[in-house]
Amino acid sequence: MDHRAVAIIPTSDLDASEAFYRRLRFRVVSDYGHYRILEDGRGWHLHLTHAPGWPKHIEDNPFGLYLYVDDVDAIADDVRELIIEEGAPRAKPWGTYEFAVSDPSGLLVRIGRVLD
Repeated sequence: MDHRAVAIIPTSDLDASEAFYRRLRFRVVSDYGHYRILEDGRGWHLHLTHAPGWPKHIEDNPFGLYLYVDDVDAIADDVRELIIEEGAPRAKPWGTYEFAVSDPSGLLVRIGRVLD
């Protein structure tokens, strides 16, 4: 068995969050109504849980998620209009090539890879 960490992300709108993560190449593998399990078939796993009223103010969501992927540019092309930083993806001083978007609940999602 491999080791794995899975983020459980609260959302007040499961359908909007699911649609957002589908654009990042996730698909629903289990749906329990108020709780959905998503994966991409290559190692990414994510759980969405219904949390009415979360967050109270979208700009107050303090959480983030980092997704590592080989082809950053291909995923960026799928969500180009949602990218927060102009000119991204790009190389960062900390040794990654990445971009960032916000999910419907204001969660910061960075997608990138480690530079060689």
